[in-house]
Amino acid sequence: MTSIKYQIEVLSKSFFEVVVAIRRHFHRNPELSCEEYLTAEFICNKLDEYGIPYQSGVAETGVVGLIEGTNASRGCIALRADMDALPITEENEVAYQSATPGKMHACGHDVHMACLLGAAKILNTLKDQFEGTVKLFFQPSEESYPGGAIRMIGEGVMNNPAPRYVIAQHVINTLDSGNVGMRAGAYMASTDEIFITVRGKGGHAATPSQVIDPILIASHIIVALQQIVSRNADPVVPTVLSFGRIVGNGRTNVIPDEVQIEGTVRTYNEAWRKDVHRRVEQIATSLASGMGGACEVRIASGYPYLYNDPVLTDKLYHLASEYLGGEHVKELEQRMTAEDFAYFAREVPSNLFRLGIANEEKGIGSNLHTATFDVDEKCLETGMGVLAFFAVEMLREE
Repeated sequence: MTSIKYQIEVLSKSFFEVVVAIRRHFHRNPELSCEEYLTAEFICNKLDEYGIPYQSGVAETGVVGLIEGTNASRGCIALRADMDALPITEENEVAYQSATPGKMHACGHDVHMACLLGAAKILNTLKDQFEGTVKLFFQPSEESYPGGAIRMIGEGVMNNPAPRYVIAQHVINTLDSGNVGMRAGAYMASTDEIFITVRGKGGHAATPSQVIDPILIASHIIVALQQIVSRNADPVVPTVLSFGRIVGNGRTNVIPDEVQIEGTVRTYNEAWRKDVHRRVEQIATSLASGMGGACEVRIASGYPYLYNDPVLTDKLYHLASEYLGGEHVKELEQRMTAEDFAYFAREVPSNLFRLGIANEEKGIGSNLHTATFDVDEKCLETGMGVLAFFAVEMLREE
């Protein structure tokens, strides 16, 4: 009897051109967070074409598909892909360039959706050869807090049937196509947004004695807050505190009344995360007060840190090695980027692994979230095959 692994490999090659076309459609037609209506419609049309039942309108634009094997009640595995694009104008001159200025799939979500549709087509073709159920989560709004994952969970996607595991892949530009990467345990950081308003008393820049300078106060606050990482954080707990936006709206000779500061804090420890929030507010308000001004601090709590279940990750590592060859499975370093897949990982043992997309010979390797980001489309064959193989083999274990 032909092995399921061999059949998945053959089907991945057979469906490759179809999945390339799907990816290019998504890339040409990006939609931002909470706007993925046409994207969802395209996904539903494909699932209809494949004969896969689904529920649409989950978390507004999300789609949940269902593939039942020969004994649907035996177990359930969920595979997830995110759907939204970024507010970036693409600079790549390619046939499938974004048709919408100011919108671009610069984080690879087009690849994620295409690979999941390819895996769905494979699994549906082979559904008489495995037991259990595979759920397909097409999730909106990963790029915009509060994110689509927590909304989908709130609308019951983890029930009827309840998945034992949730598995997702995410592209990465530091691995060549044909490779995947894994990391067990804490993998991606929590993310919170910091908004600070510093108020003083504006006036002429040539009469500093008559003003309370919020520019100067804001400068001291930004410098002082760096001690939270350098002097208060446990050195073994990764922590990032960065500020990316300062708005004063003065002029060369005008000191404004107030200054807006915006930044982010990221870490891997929930207790320390709360302590950072407290320290930011305490330092900022006391410094502003001590310099004669006032300060308001608002911290918007974002995604929790992402934890890849070690037992599941070890199993997937070995399955990936079996499917691709051990030389094509890499160990990943921790990242301070964030992912709302972390919410699924809080519900059941889960794993987010990385799909290599780089190709030096083709000049493909730009970082995610850049206007020149692109992928070596050979990654699609790897991505859909690995997802399908993971689902079948983990259901076999169930």
